[in-house]
Amino acid sequence: MEQAGRGRRTALVTGASSGIGAALAARLVERGYRVLGTSRNPERVAEPVPGVAYLALDLADDASVRACAEAAGPVDVLVNNAGESQSGPLEELPPQALERLFRVNVLGAVRLTQLLLPAMRERRAGRIVMVGSMLASFPLAHRSSYVASKAALKGFADASRRELAPYGIGVATVEPGSIATGISERRTAYLAADSPYRAEYATMLRHLDANEAAGIPADRVARTILRAIEAGRPRPLYAVGSNAPLVYALGRLLPRAAVLRITARRHGLG
Repeated sequence: MEQAGRGRRTALVTGASSGIGAALAARLVERGYRVLGTSRNPERVAEPVPGVAYLALDLADDASVRACAEAAGPVDVLVNNAGESQSGPLEELPPQALERLFRVNVLGAVRLTQLLLPAMRERRAGRIVMVGSMLASFPLAHRSSYVASKAALKGFADASRRELAPYGIGVATVEPGSIATGISERRTAYLAADSPYRAEYATMLRHLDANEAAGIPADRVARTILRAIEAGRPRPLYAVGSNAPLVYALGRLLPRAAVLRITARRHGLG
């Protein structure tokens, strides 16, 4: 990726207080970027990444998104990494929980992108990376809200690539598989006390947590995101972890119904 004609490149990484965001921020600092990271509470970041300046950002609050964009100023790279995880049978997901998830995972990220795009377009240079999930390509039962939010994020990225390419702005999505970041401990879950889905949900969750505990480290995902950032012409999609090359190849070759069955079986759902 070329510099935007004003010296040191600036990267804004959302959700940079831990996990993938922190690993990526550290990599970008090493590469010589001026790195801005976001956190809901910058003063409470447990292990700040050296060389990263933290900005406050609550993606569920439009005023916070606007304030973050203003504080960041022109950036060369935007990585929409922050998000929340959610699980539960479709029938039992509370409307307010769905709305919040989409506000955080999709609408907040899109709004931040909109606010930062004009400066990229005027300089005719920039890079936008959406951090999604392999579940957007391989949906899993009882994760419908999370799957849909990550699929929506990829949809925005894919559709905007042609719009932004004439202005030197590259757009890509990175879909990680299972990652050992402790996200299972922060996932919101919704299950009624008398839920008819309880047994299957518990089976899915047990396998999901086990897969995540044995997943790839966050830094491996960070290295993939860095490739998307610094590629001359980034691909639309980068996938990493969970045997991604084989899994995506099978996804292209097999009927969709077969792909969904394989995904279910990997999570204990016969």
